[in-house]
Amino acid sequence: MTLYNHTFEKFDSNYFASATLSILVQSCLGGAAAMAVLANGTSLTQMIQLVLVVFISMLANTSILAQMKHKVVFNAVLLSMISSVFFIIINNL
Repeated sequence: MTLYNHTFEKFDSNYFASATLSILVQSCLGGAAAMAVLANGTSLTQMIQLVLVVFISMLANTSILAQMKHKVVFNAVLLSMISSVFFIIINNL
């Protein structure tokens, strides 16, 4: 069993707690990514990165609030967390 499948099964079996925790964690991580992007200035490149961070974080939150399928929510949250970490790393080099 892969790590992805195992993690999704845990997420799915305790969905409401996982969704609540996902909103909290990925929103905080998205905020940290936005802060890292804006710490480097307000050029067009930074603004494009900021739009991407905000859009992906909002997509994850919206998928939870819209009560989409659990797999869609899990993938959206995973995408949001990975992209936020990516933008934090990119802007702190």
